[in-house]
Amino acid sequence: MRIIPAVDVWEGKVVRLSKGDFATAQIYGDDPVAMARHWQNEGAEIVHVVDLAGARHGTFDEGLWQLLGSEGIAFQAGGGMRTVASVRRTLELGALRVVLGSVAVWDEQTMGAVLGEVGPDRLVGAIDVRAEKAVGSGWEDGGRPAFEVLGEMAHVGVQRVLVTAIARDGLMQGPDLDLLGEVRNRFPTLSLIASGGVSTPADLFRLADLCIDEVVVGRALYEHRLTLAWDN
Repeated sequence: MRIIPAVDVWEGKVVRLSKGDFATAQIYGDDPVAMARHWQNEGAEIVHVVDLAGARHGTFDEGLWQLLGSEGIAFQAGGGMRTVASVRRTLELGALRVVLGSVAVWDEQTMGAVLGEVGPDRLVGAIDVRAEKAVGSGWEDGGRPAFEVLGEMAHVGVQRVLVTAIARDGLMQGPDLDLLGEVRNRFPTLSLIASGGVSTPADLFRLADLCIDEVVVGRALYEHRLTLAWDN
């Protein structure tokens, strides 16, 4: 299982939110590119970078992706990409993968079109789950049943899925093992990325026991409770 450091960007700063609440934004740096480079220098094979303004408002700003790509940073990009053209452009600018959340929740047709354009290796379908619903638009819409959304993604051919338990995100109180276990049981062939709540090596071993493929970690890395190196 691989650890992927998270670099969430809000108003030009590196931040972490608690439970997806923008009012809780805690600043960990003022240079997202430098932070992504730091994690790459620490040994990260890929960095998870999210444009939170894009995720919230559905606006595509290619400037961040261009800066990361010009620095040769290996990253997967999320936030604001809701068309085939914006996905294509993000990959052209250097992203290794594109993460689609709102599109995954609300637009099965576009998910299928993106998949046909870029292939399954470069697309991550994301569900951010609150009260059993996958929500989009920066976690501010009403959402749809999470497993219905997952079923649609599997139907169009998505092979890699990021699952975030919003109620655990940023709190370092442990991952939602029940949610992740159910996803693994229902969709055993998906490559599964876990996110939300991870804070200790024990959490990582529990995720590995569920056959999680990758885990996105934010606050626990920034506050030195975990490192990228662990005995798996």
